[in-house]
Formats: sequence, structure tokens, C-alpha cells
Amino acid sequence: MQALPIGTIQTMVVDRKIDTGYVLKKDMHEVLLHHNETEHELEVDQAIEAFLYQDKKGNTIATTKLPSIVLDEYGWADVVEVIPNLGAFVDIGTTKQILVSKDDLPLLEKVWPQDGDKLYVTLGKDRKGRLLAIPATDGVIGRIYEVAPSEMLNNQISGRIYHTSKEGSAFITEENYRGFIHHTERKEEPRLGELVHGRVIEVKEDGTLNVSLRPLKQHGMVEDAEQILNHLKENGGMIPFHDKSDPDDIRGTFNISKAAFKRALGKLMKEGKIEQRDGKTYLKE
Repeated sequence: MQALPIGTIQTMVVDRKIDTGYVLKKDMHEVLLHHNETEHELEVDQAIEAFLYQDKKGNTIATTKLPSIVLDEYGWADVVEVIPNLGAFVDIGTTKQILVSKDDLPLLEKVWPQDGDKLYVTLGKDRKGRLLAIPATDGVIGRIYEVAPSEMLNNQISGRIYHTSKEGSAFITEENYRGFIHHTERKEEPRLGELVHGRVIEVKEDGTLNVSLRPLKQHGMVEDAEQILNHLKENGGMIPFHDKSDPDDIRGTFNISKAAFKRALGKLMKEGKIEQRDGKTYLKE
């Protein structure tokens, strides 16, 4: 007879009481429910709902603290601990925290989630049959997202990152609107599970959104100018860039576009803080 699947909620009957808790039964299967896994005194023959998982020894055990997420069903889970080279543990509402394996996280650990971030996950199993939390793929999100109205153009928006890469970051809002942040529209790559705040710059025909995390040009120019000024001060008052430098070199150093770089240089030159000579930019005394 096939064993009761872990990661699921089962209706079971209290078969008997033992010193450490209760023995639950369904069909011919028995599962232990420890005292600390239930908040109430149970009676023999009482039917209860129980979530099944494995303890450290690999034994299937039960808890009446039911999770918000079960096998093959998705939901949001809080990140509670991150362990380098292992993965991130999430809280699904039970006493057992579930691992999101490093294999299901970005290659760069600097964009792994942090404590307090949220991941949209389901439960699955590894090769040894142990429970894992599996983050939703773009295909999964594609089946649940809502079409955003065209009126959202230029609106402020917030959402959680569910996929991140060098090309860009994808997120989903509380309303299930799906958005994409191109790498040119962010200064830093957001973490998986991070809550980001941006501005809608395009509502696409399929109802998804293109979003920028950068401030409006007039505000961004101030930030960019400050960044360039600090870079000059940290590098002996000279940088090998000017308003005709290669766009990739500019982005590689300052992570801004050439147009933004030129606007910031113009501001600093107008303020008399810098000057350009021989294809370089100098801090004025």
C-alpha cells in the first residue's frame, strides 16, 4: 500500500494515546503526532486535520499546525534564515521551516533573499524524498497574473521579485500584475523576494508592465552627479571619462546610461565643480 504523502494535509483519526503524544491512523497507515505539535487535548477516535512531514530521522510525523502552502499548491512564505552554500529557509506556518535549495536560487548569492523577504513557493521533494520549498517559475506566474489596465502608465507600483538575472528582474504585485525591470532601469540588481518600488513606463499589449526603479530624469541627475563627484574624490580628482566616452565603459563604472552621465556632467560643469581636458574629467580645486 502506498504511503501517505508528506507535504499534504490528511484527515486522520486518533487511534491511541502514548507517552510522547498520539498515534494517528488513516486506512492502514499510522503516524505519530507529538504533544508539542498540537495545542489541544485529543480523544481516541477523534477525526482531525493533520499536515504530514518528515523529522530529521526520515520518519513521517504529523502536526495540527496547518501550513498555508502544501504539495503542488503555491503561496507566499516569509524567509526566516539564509545559509550560504545551502539555501534559504521559509516559514509556511508550521513548526518546521522548509528549505529552498541553493539549486533553486540565483547563482549569485548577493541576490539571494534575506530575512524578511517573501518567496512565492510550493512544496516539492528532493531526490531523497525530503520536503523542499520550490520557487514559482515564470511559467507559473504567467498562469496567475492579471492584465494591468492602460491607466497604470506613469503610476507608482510595488511588487516582489520572483526572478532576477543580468538581463532584468521580474516581479508580481499584490494585485497579481506582472512587471519587468530591464537592467538599464535599475542601479542594482534586486534580491529574489525583495519588495521593490518603481514607476510604470510601459503597459504592454499582453497586460504586463515595464517598470523603472530609477527616479525621474530631473531627480536622477542630482543622484548621478553626486555619484560622479564622489568617484572623482575617491580617485585623485580625475576619471578617464568625458561626454563622448563609450556607453559600455560608463555603465560598467557608474551603472548609468551615457545620456544620464552627460546630464550629470553638464550639471557639475555648470556649477563649476568639474572641467574636461584631453578626454578626461577633473575635479576643480
